[in-house]
Amino acid sequence: MINDIQDEIIEEFSSFDDWMDRYSLLIEYGNGLDAFPEADKTDANLIDGCQSKVWFTAEMQEGRVIYHGDSDAILVKGIVALLIRVLTNHTPEEIVNTKLYFIDEINLREHLSPTRSNGLNAMLRKMIEYAVQFN
Repeated sequence: MINDIQDEIIEEFSSFDDWMDRYSLLIEYGNGLDAFPEADKTDANLIDGCQSKVWFTAEMQEGRVIYHGDSDAILVKGIVALLIRVLTNHTPEEIVNTKLYFIDEINLREHLSPTRSNGLNAMLRKMIEYAVQFN
């Protein structure tokens, strides 16, 4: 379930008091992201509203949405990995109907610049849009 994954993330982040350590964790997530094909780094897959370049694609496999993403910025790539971890491999209905509370619980937005926070919102909108298209 999506909420189980959100709870895992909250627990992982709660073990760090310092945001520098949390940023390191995000970077670690990004380093673990599957390779994103260069052929998919197109304007069509580029997320509008992000300060950095961020690409997302999605596909359906056995009734579940599988997301792929990448960024040219190391911290943002970690955010991409975090969002993919939460939302990938779930049904479109689950994705559309889930409240993503982990973002506020780990205080992610308040530790991002306003432009990065806007980018986070743009990434989430695109991921939901993919789920709606598959639904």
